[in-house]
Amino acid sequence: MELKDLYREIVNEHNLHPSHKGDMEQPSMILNGVNPSCGDDIYLQLKLDENDMVVDGMFNGSGCAISQASADMMLDVIIGKSKDEALKLAETFMGMVRSTADPSEFEALEEAAALESIAHMPARVKCATLGWKTMQRMLRDGESETPVSTENE
Repeated sequence: MELKDLYREIVNEHNLHPSHKGDMEQPSMILNGVNPSCGDDIYLQLKLDENDMVVDGMFNGSGCAISQASADMMLDVIIGKSKDEALKLAETFMGMVRSTADPSEFEALEEAAALESIAHMPARVKCATLGWKTMQRMLRDGESETPVSTENE
């Protein structure tokens, strides 16, 4: 099996059988992320503890396979991490899909590194980054329960 086939399989698995899709009881933060150029729309829900550790996360919404799989993989990676670690992982992911990050950092992204090839498909970068940008706004800017648009980014 070629590497690109393995990556495609990982994305399909996270899209068809997401571990983190659904509603969470009493999340600490909820934020709607929207990509108006293609219609991807997610509601990201995170639960943080008193030490700013991400203890749980879920998402809901609709969109293409890449946006849904990316949000699910993101939650796999950030649950159990501190707020600062989650934000650093988001920076690494953004750099990866824009071909500006050091490839030696991709291992920290776990299965989300399967989306590295998105860098060669500029129209799909917004899809892959929707969940990550929404998470950044929640954790970095403290936004919650406010619609987010990625249209101008």
